[in-house]
Amino acid sequence: MYILGLSFFYHDAAAALLRDGTLVAAAEEERFTRRKHDNGWPAHAIAYCLQQAGITMAEVDHIVFYEKPLVKFDRILSSYIATWPRSYGAFARALPLWLKERLWLKEQIQEQLGVKREILFTEHHMAHAASAFLVSPFEEATIITADGVGEWATTALGRGHGTQIELTREIRFPHSLGLFYSALTAYLGFEVNDAEWKVMGLAAYGRPAYVDKCRELIETRPDGSFALHMRYFAHHYSARQLFTRRFEELFGRPARKPESEIEPFHADVARSGQQVFEETMINLVRGAHALHPGENLCLAGGCALNTVANWRLLEQTPFKRLFIPPGAGDAGGAIGAACYLYHTVLGHPRAFVWRDAGLGPSFDESEMVAALSAHDRLPVETLDWQELYRRVAALLCDNKVVGWFQGRMEFGPRALGNRSILANPMNPRMKEIINSKIKFRESFRPFAPAVLAERAGEFFELRGHDSPFMLLTPLVRPEKRALIPAVTHADGTARVQTVSREINPCFYGLIAAFGEQTRVPVLLNTSFNVRGEPIVCAPRHAVDCFLKTGLDYLVLGNMLVGKP
Repeated sequence: MYILGLSFFYHDAAAALLRDGTLVAAAEEERFTRRKHDNGWPAHAIAYCLQQAGITMAEVDHIVFYEKPLVKFDRILSSYIATWPRSYGAFARALPLWLKERLWLKEQIQEQLGVKREILFTEHHMAHAASAFLVSPFEEATIITADGVGEWATTALGRGHGTQIELTREIRFPHSLGLFYSALTAYLGFEVNDAEWKVMGLAAYGRPAYVDKCRELIETRPDGSFALHMRYFAHHYSARQLFTRRFEELFGRPARKPESEIEPFHADVARSGQQVFEETMINLVRGAHALHPGENLCLAGGCALNTVANWRLLEQTPFKRLFIPPGAGDAGGAIGAACYLYHTVLGHPRAFVWRDAGLGPSFDESEMVAALSAHDRLPVETLDWQELYRRVAALLCDNKVVGWFQGRMEFGPRALGNRSILANPMNPRMKEIINSKIKFRESFRPFAPAVLAERAGEFFELRGHDSPFMLLTPLVRPEKRALIPAVTHADGTARVQTVSREINPCFYGLIAAFGEQTRVPVLLNTSFNVRGEPIVCAPRHAVDCFLKTGLDYLVLGNMLVGKP
């Protein structure tokens, strides 16, 4: 049985294909169109999924969308009516879009796919819950989903057992932890739904000087729930403005203008807001544990991408094990919708566990050679794999920066060793080098370490936890911080990726070779892209990025490419 899951129109568009309960393909549309956060119809992602499975649309048994547009429209309409006339502008812009397109989603999907069959819809937070629990290694788990907003819910919690998911409580719009963080992001002059990572990174440079003011924005309650103080927020009546003048008055300064200077004040606000976000998440998770006690927690939704908070949950709540899927945001809703239909609705048993984020397209040697042949005079060597690992490790030891393109593209926002830029974590200047020559991004943003899974405890205070999807930020061991300064953040933490031979033998082989030459089995790993662009998908994207940046070498499969 084939099930096609779809997510589009709101954040990152994506498609996923399930075959008899196994996830065989998934990809975000942005990787093909090269438009970051592309939320349009995922034509390329769908075509790829079908091609990967070797089928046509006629062989797909079910098509399912990751939320219910009629319920979402009810929330939008109700919110704008309740806040009239302040909502007039947002209402005037939204209504034509809904009446023309989004209320007719079923017909649009049928037309685009050329089918007449039934289109199914899940609830937004149920899709998130399924994307975490039904592909987790747990038979039973407490489930929490938290993001900006789905239909009405912004947060949901419940319990998973076997193939069944029961969401027992929810927090409804306009009270949203995701929109709290988005307002903070906008106030600090960063782009919402894209630059929340920057707030998290900037926080490490600040002091919690404004924690009390941030706590005025949100009330946490003994049962784990929370409520925003809406006088500070505008998202319930505006699609363009997230906070009010009172928000600015609370902090005593107007919002930072984009691309203007970042001052210590902004770092202090980021640190304070991050702390309150963590406090709210910890309280929420403790409340969920009181309602559904156990040792296993599944987390999804955009808030689950806050890796600093994720680690706090393991440190400061009763849960002992945590699973977060690599595509925890709305793109992952396509996967969750398909899994929910197959397992929970249709009752098929679970067998698949999501251990490998490599669900996107791969390319053979002929396609790599074609991408290189479009550019004259590029020196290329084809090496056996062990020699490749040794040579590339030596280049990294020599502080060269390498684009690394292997196997299937990752699903989710993180490059995990298939579409990565790699460098020496031992060079204290490496962060500056990559930011200035290659990534062209802000200096305060950290770079992540990739470490052999069995050696991770030597360098990071992971307490036995794995972090295969780079979704935890523990402390770097104090005695190792001077050894790997390029991946140690200002507060002594690192967003760790643990790499196993079983899941990614190629990336593992390179890290092991670097470890043999340096006694440090750790590499700096950042996504293979430049600021403002999606992660590379095809060989031609990798070659283009290589040639227009300060990358020293490119590896395509087992081909080592230099510059003329």
